[in-house]
Amino acid sequence: MAKKKSLKSVKKWDKTIKGENSWTMFKVISEMVDGFETMNQIGPCVSIFGSARTKPDQKYYKLTVKLAKKLTKEGYGVITGGGPGIMEAGNKGAKKGGGASVGLNIDIPFEQHFNPWIDQDKNLMFRYFFIRKVMFVKYAQAFVVMPGGFGTLDEMFEVLTLIQTTMASKVPVILVGTDFWGGLRKWIKETMLEKYATISPKDIDLIPMTDDLDEVISIINDFYAKDHKLKPNYEL
Repeated sequence: MAKKKSLKSVKKWDKTIKGENSWTMFKVISEMVDGFETMNQIGPCVSIFGSARTKPDQKYYKLTVKLAKKLTKEGYGVITGGGPGIMEAGNKGAKKGGGASVGLNIDIPFEQHFNPWIDQDKNLMFRYFFIRKVMFVKYAQAFVVMPGGFGTLDEMFEVLTLIQTTMASKVPVILVGTDFWGGLRKWIKETMLEKYATISPKDIDLIPMTDDLDEVISIINDFYAKDHKLKPNYEL
């Protein structure tokens, strides 16, 4: 017969959790304040998502450098996750283009270290994923999604969910790499939309896909040429 838990031990555990939660609240507020104070000064930016594992000699690393440089020539800063791979490529292109190069780093053991192409005054470190996501979304006027893994998918679908539910302003979310994203986009259309109707037809329009970097720039510029204002797109 299983022994019942001691009521005393349950009460002690409850007090410990409450104490830890109180201190966590202050840590969260501190990260939020630091992030807002820095990001409020940067101006219009484009967030670039993608794999930390992409090497400098690979196709999408080189494309990301070129794209980030083009974005800075259009007056945008570049926000990345601050690490290696596609993130490094985005910061490198922004730095070489003379634009704002922002890194939103996350403290992950054995996984991430910030890259050397981030502006010193725009290199932020986060303990909490959800605060980092707020910074990605609130301060980006567009999102470019390069090939990546689970983290990239998580970031992309988080943004799409906020836009779909009107919790964030509708802004461009552009998939770069038809060979990588084509299968997923086809599944979304044929399975989610046509077979099971779990999304609406207009949701497909939220994720244009291309291999052409000039088209990426055109999608963003055309969007803002239609009286859309450059402003933070996620209000807390």
